[in-house]
Amino acid sequence: MADQSIIRITKELSEIQKTTDLSLAVACRDVDVRNVKALIIGPHDTPYEFGFFEFAVKFNKEYPRKHPQVTATTTNGGRCRFNPNIYATGRVCLSILGTWRGERGEEWSAAQGLESILLSIQSLMSSNPYENEPGFEEANEPSDKRNQKDYADKIRHETLRISVVQRLEEYLHMGVDGAASPKPATLADLDDMDMEGMDDSNIPFEPFKDLCKRRFLWYYDSYLAAVEKAKKDVKDNQAFVRMPFEGSTNSMDGKFNYTELEKRIRNIKKALDAETASWAVEGLELKRKDATLAVNLQRQFEQVVETFKRNGAPHNVELEDNNPFIWTVTYIGKPMTNLDGGLFRFKIFLSPHFPEEQPRVKFETRVFHHRIAADGTPCYSASPSRREDVKTHIDSVIDALEEEHPPYDPRTLVNPEAHKLYWGSPEDRKLYNRRLRRTVQQSMEDL
Repeated sequence: MADQSIIRITKELSEIQKTTDLSLAVACRDVDVRNVKALIIGPHDTPYEFGFFEFAVKFNKEYPRKHPQVTATTTNGGRCRFNPNIYATGRVCLSILGTWRGERGEEWSAAQGLESILLSIQSLMSSNPYENEPGFEEANEPSDKRNQKDYADKIRHETLRISVVQRLEEYLHMGVDGAASPKPATLADLDDMDMEGMDDSNIPFEPFKDLCKRRFLWYYDSYLAAVEKAKKDVKDNQAFVRMPFEGSTNSMDGKFNYTELEKRIRNIKKALDAETASWAVEGLELKRKDATLAVNLQRQFEQVVETFKRNGAPHNVELEDNNPFIWTVTYIGKPMTNLDGGLFRFKIFLSPHFPEEQPRVKFETRVFHHRIAADGTPCYSASPSRREDVKTHIDSVIDALEEEHPPYDPRTLVNPEAHKLYWGSPEDRKLYNRRLRRTVQQSMEDL
């Protein structure tokens, strides 16, 4: 009989991976479902906004009767305490994890699970984390008010520096100055090497690398906006203020340097754009070799063209330079909507490691839209079960563009200016519609 705890863990992992929650992700090696990595993306309007916080979750054989062990791993090597309840050592203080005394009824129960744990941790990432420290929940003294702001200020800086910038620089093998460093071996790099005596355990397990790269492109303008705002509040080389509850080995010490952070954020964007462009060259080489992936993408392209013709879809799809790794889609604006009359082109860049690396999409035609970043990067979500189907990505981009009554979701904040108008007052919405229509008209004039 199969281990019941393994069945439960596998089911929970599958359910989280199938959801459209844009702020949680989980993964494990196929041979070790008891050791899980989880990623929480910091909530909007908090000092943790759009940061990438990773946790290690170790399930025991008595799960779900007993809670798993959870350790924060985004700690800058054990030197950064990101919250009164998330220590520099990685300890996560929560009553449901048995690491903090809670009220009656707040302890762990078998009805809870991995998702409830992650949501509880995410709730700690509030707009005023100072109040999470016991005894400071209702701190109203002037000194406490100052501390609340100082604490949020340094968390915002370190969220950008450690959870975003350092993480992406490591993924892209960049130095602080933006220079590339030698890449470590990956499974993809070892395809043509002698694999005898080697196994996956020798390769770094980085399940969120692609997700973080794509989300960085989503939130790039938000990161720069946060830097611009913070520069007005703090000065470079200004020291962090130590909080009353921080100790010498469990604190967040350092200095502000938003000038350097801004430079590093811009360098990451350049490196990601260069990486995307490199896919075309690598893709042509795979096509020349008749690699399986190149043949598969060529076949998918032909099927999409045929489907569009059969269904009478007005949109057009072409390959750039006959390269199956770069698709150009010409989208015709939906009649009777604000997009009516528009003619927009966007490119789909496919990785030589697709679908492990998901496509990167960019609109070449400028469009003022709350789901499209200023540089043309669209915010969309393709079905996890069809991530290998390029048409699914095309359809998902178009769905995001055409969605008429989307629910408010700050996790899709990729164009701060358009987002603010779209979700603002009735007058703001009218201005948004006018600016969108203007870009629709310009899309025809630019032909």
